[in-house]
Amino acid sequence: MQAIRFTPETLSNEAMRFTSKISAGMETLKQVDDVHFGVTDKEEIYAEDKLVLYRYQGDKKPSAKVPTLIVYALVNRPYMVDLQEDRSLVRNLLAQGEDLYLIDWGYPDRADRFTSLDDYINGYIRRCVEVICKRHGLNKINILGICQGGAFSLCYASIYPETVQNLITMVTPVDFHTDDNMLSRWTRSMDVDAFINANGNVSADMMNFCYLTLKPYRLFHQKYVGLAEILDDQRELENFLRMEKWIFDSPDQAGEAFRQFVKDFYQGNKLVNGGLVIGDKAVDLARVSMPVLNIYAEQDHLVPPSASKPLEGLVGTKDYSVLAFRGGHIGIYVSGRAQREVPSAVHQWLAKRSS
Repeated sequence: MQAIRFTPETLSNEAMRFTSKISAGMETLKQVDDVHFGVTDKEEIYAEDKLVLYRYQGDKKPSAKVPTLIVYALVNRPYMVDLQEDRSLVRNLLAQGEDLYLIDWGYPDRADRFTSLDDYINGYIRRCVEVICKRHGLNKINILGICQGGAFSLCYASIYPETVQNLITMVTPVDFHTDDNMLSRWTRSMDVDAFINANGNVSADMMNFCYLTLKPYRLFHQKYVGLAEILDDQRELENFLRMEKWIFDSPDQAGEAFRQFVKDFYQGNKLVNGGLVIGDKAVDLARVSMPVLNIYAEQDHLVPPSASKPLEGLVGTKDYSVLAFRGGHIGIYVSGRAQREVPSAVHQWLAKRSS
């Protein structure tokens, strides 16, 4: 590798270029309004406590025979799947004729301190599925579970397989004890009882700090240094601000559900080891008998591929498919490659199993 040579002239030129970028950026910032997200129209179908169930409205009538419910994680806001017009998993799926619903979990507060995994899975998800089935006169629907929402969807599909036509899991952790899962390593030694008993709910700020420290140089330093390069580009600056808004718009976590998720998933690894019980319902992934499409991101630092791939050997279905996406945990929703590859793959996979 050739060493970089610094001279007074190169340093002076770089300083002048940087100053020019900052100066142009000040003018650009004056033109930037508050960034918006969630670009696709949607209709409120059902509401319960903090939860709202939406149905997305595309430019044309859905052609899919079976609707799909998107179950997102609790730790972030679900509008990441519909961030902006040219970065929207939702818009691309609607354009191909899919009929999409989404659960918005809302923002838990102290009233939700004792909301449990039983409430989320046997309660909220089950009732949302019932609402959609009733609206369409169906016994089964498709479910697309994302990240932690994918783990919830696996539990739900195991307990209520008769209500799930097809199951798609996206960047979903299954084996929580892989060697390259740093978040899992941190959590396994955590005294979660003492933590929840002392704090009640888990603050969004604390959760965000933990996620950022998984890649401290990249997420605390490098991206803000890189911001200087796009300050004079209004479109790129708005994209950056939109992503920052999503990152720091995280909800607090209901204390009891957080306690149970850490104990049963991160510490007990019960999706793999067995013994997982949600409320009074046993979870056995061998009961997941419907077709499954498992999508993982090859450069995912939150849910490494090694945490997702073991699903194949645990589910009971013989119709199991995999999509490996070349990108990261967030890129799988918003990158240009994701827009080209993921929605079409999901649509084609569902279309073959639409009967």
